Amino acid sequence: MRYHVDVVRIRENSIQLNGWAIGKTPETKIRFRVTDGKGTPVSFQYVPTRRDDVSQIYFKETVDKELGFDIRFDYERGKTYILEILGEGRRIRVRFNEELIKRRSSVAYKRRQKLLDLANMETVRVAWDFFKENGLKALVLKSKHKIQGIDNDYDYGEWYELTKPTDEELSEQRQAVFLWMPKFSIVIPVYQTPEKYLKEMLDSIREQTYGNWELCIADGSPKGHDLEKVLARYAKEDPRIRYQILGENRGIAGNTNAAIAMAEGDFIVLADHDDRMTPNALYECAKAVNENQGCDVLYSDEDKLDMDGKALFDPHFKPDFNPDLLTSVNYICHLFVVKRALLEQVKGFRAEFDGAQDYDFIFRCTEKARKIVHIPKVLYHWRCHQDSTASNPESKLYAFEAGSRAIMDHYKRMGIAAEKVEKGVDFGIYHTKFVLQGEPLVSVIIPNKDHTRDLDNCIRPMLTKGTYRNLEFVVVENNSTQPETWEYYDAIQKEFPNVRVVRWEREFNYSAINNFGVSHAKGEYLLFMNNDIELIAEDFIEEMLGFCQREDVGAVGARLLYADDTIQHAGVVVGFGGIAGHTFIGLHKAENSYFHRAMCAQDYSAVTAACMMSKKSVFEAAGGFTEELAVAFNDIDYCMKVRSLGKLVVYAPYALLYHYESKSRGLEDTPEKVARFNREIAIFARRWPDILKNGDPYYNPNLTLRKSNFALRDLKKEKIGEPYRLEVPLDEPSV
Repeated sequence: MRYHVDVVRIRENSIQLNGWAIGKTPETKIRFRVTDGKGTPVSFQYVPTRRDDVSQIYFKETVDKELGFDIRFDYERGKTYILEILGEGRRIRVRFNEELIKRRSSVAYKRRQKLLDLANMETVRVAWDFFKENGLKALVLKSKHKIQGIDNDYDYGEWYELTKPTDEELSEQRQAVFLWMPKFSIVIPVYQTPEKYLKEMLDSIREQTYGNWELCIADGSPKGHDLEKVLARYAKEDPRIRYQILGENRGIAGNTNAAIAMAEGDFIVLADHDDRMTPNALYECAKAVNENQGCDVLYSDEDKLDMDGKALFDPHFKPDFNPDLLTSVNYICHLFVVKRALLEQVKGFRAEFDGAQDYDFIFRCTEKARKIVHIPKVLYHWRCHQDSTASNPESKLYAFEAGSRAIMDHYKRMGIAAEKVEKGVDFGIYHTKFVLQGEPLVSVIIPNKDHTRDLDNCIRPMLTKGTYRNLEFVVVENNSTQPETWEYYDAIQKEFPNVRVVRWEREFNYSAINNFGVSHAKGEYLLFMNNDIELIAEDFIEEMLGFCQREDVGAVGARLLYADDTIQHAGVVVGFGGIAGHTFIGLHKAENSYFHRAMCAQDYSAVTAACMMSKKSVFEAAGGFTEELAVAFNDIDYCMKVRSLGKLVVYAPYALLYHYESKSRGLEDTPEKVARFNREIAIFARRWPDILKNGDPYYNPNLTLRKSNFALRDLKKEKIGEPYRLEVPLDEPSV
C-alpha cells in the first residue's frame, strides 16, 4: 500500500488533509479512520478526489477511480491526532499536531522532503517501474526535472513581502491626484459571515490608499443571524459604508444584485464577504483607468489567504485577456471591476447560474467590453476555507455544473457551435467539443529528406487510425540522397491516392519549403507537420479544426510530447530565454502544471509549426512564412503576423501527438549553423521589438523568463517587468 499526504492546514478549529492512498491495483479498497492521541475515534468528513497524476505514475494509465482524499476533522490546539489508512491487511498511522504541522509547512522542510523523496525506497520502486517501461534516457530526464524542481520552490510569502508596496509608496499613493478620480462602488453580499472575517474585509477597504469609494453591503442572513451590529458600527464611523438588511437569503445572485442596486459609483468592484483587498487595490484600478482610455473592465492577480489570516499562498499570476483560457477555467475571478454603464447593459447577476454566477457575469461583461485591462499585481487575497471551491473543488460540484452551462450560454451568444462542455483534467477545468462545420479538405504539408520510416510513421496512422478522413498530404521532398526514399515515395502514392510528393530542389529553407508546399495545396485548411510527428489522439485534427473554423482564430497548435511522455510543446511564450520558448518543457504529461495551464485550451502569442493548423486564407493574408528566417523562429514570426491581422493563436491541449524533435535536420552544431541561428535571432528581434520590450501579453511579468515552468521571478536575477536579456548581440550576429 502506498500513500502521501500532500497538504496539511489548520482551518479555523479544524484540520484539512489532502493526499492519496492506493493499493496494488486501482480496485483496492482503502479506508480511513481518525483517532486522538489516546486512541479515541474522532468524527471526520471524507471526500474522495480524482488524482490522475497518481494513476498515471503508478498504474501507467488514467483510471476511473478516485484515488485521492480530502479529510477534515475538528481540531483542539495542543492535542495530537492520528490518521489511520487501512488496506490490504495493513494499517498506516500518520501523526499530526500543531508543532508537526508548522514544521511540515516550512520551506526548508519541503525542500528537504523533496530530496528525501528522491532517495526513499518508494521512489526507487517507482523509478524502476518507469525505467522498465520507458528506458534509461527517459528516467534521467524525469529525475533531472524533479531535482530542478527543488530550486523552484520559492517561498511566496517572502517573495510577496519583497515586492509589495512599501510604507513610503503607500503614503505617496494617498497623496496622488489623477486627471479623473472615478468613484468605485465595492459591492459585497453577506450571509452569516463570521464577524472576524467580515471585519478583516471591512478594515482592508478602509485602509485603501485611494479614497473615492463607497461600500455597498447586502446582508441576506436569516433573521436573528444578521450582522447589523457590526455593520452599523462601521457605517457610523465611515459614511462611505452603507448596508441593507434583506431579512432573507435571496441566493448568491440575488444578494449581490441587492448590493449592486445600492451602488452610485462609476465602477463596480466585486468582493466576497470574508476575503481581503490589498491597500493599493483601488489606487491601481484608478491608475489603470486613467492610463487606458475607454477601459470598462479590469481584473488583477490574486493569491490565497489561510483561515488564520497569517499566511499567503498559491499566487495566481494571470495573462492579459485570454478568451479561450476563460472558456477553460474562470481564471479572472478576483479582483474584478466593471464600469457601471456596462453592468447596467448586461443586467447584473442571474440566479440560474448560482454557484458560477460570477463566471456567467464575467462572460457577459467581457463580451461587450470595449477595452479589458489586466493589472499584473496581486490586489486580492482570497480566503481559502472549508467547503470553498478554492480548497476543495468537489465540495461544490454544483458550481462546476453551473460553470459548464455558463460556458455553453457564452458560446450561444457568440454564435459558436459547441457540442458539449465536459470536465477537463480536474473539476473547474473545462474541455469544449466544438461542432465542425462540414468536413472541409485539410492539406497536410510535410517537408522531408530521407527518413522514410519517420515519414511513414507520421502519415500512415493518420490515414488508418485517425478519425478525420478528408485529408490530402503534400510531402515536400528536400534533396534526399538515399535510393530507398524514392522507392518509398512511389509506393506510398500508389497505396494512398491522397498522398502527393512535390520536389524542392534548392537549399534547405524551412519557410520557403513550406510556402512551396502551400502552393500545391488544395485544402481550405493547412496543417503544417514535421516528419517526426506521431499520432496519439486519433481525433487531434477535429480538436484543432474546431478552433480553426472560428472566424476569430488564425492558427492552432497541438500539445506535443517527447518519447518519454514529457512535454515538448504546450504553447510558446515570447521572451523565454530572451527570444521565445516552449512552455512546461520536460514536465511529465501526468504532472500538474501551473494552474493546469498545460491542459487548458488558451490563446498564446505563438505555437510551434511542428504541428500547426491555419486557414489558407489567413496564411495568404499574412504573406506565408518569412523566408528570411530560414531555420529558426519562422513559426513564431508567422504567428506574430497572424496576430497582427487581429486573429487569435490557440493552443489545443487535447490534440496530442509525439514529436521526436528535428531528426531530419540535425543540430545547430557547426560554426556556420550557429552563426545563422544568431543572425535569425537578430532578424526576429528587429521585426518584433515591442513584444520583446514590453513582454508577452499572454504571460505575466511576475513570472520568470529563465525557465518554462511559470515559477516566480528570481528577484536577485530578474527585475519585475524587465525582459530577460539576450547574450547574443542583436546588431551584429556572432558565433
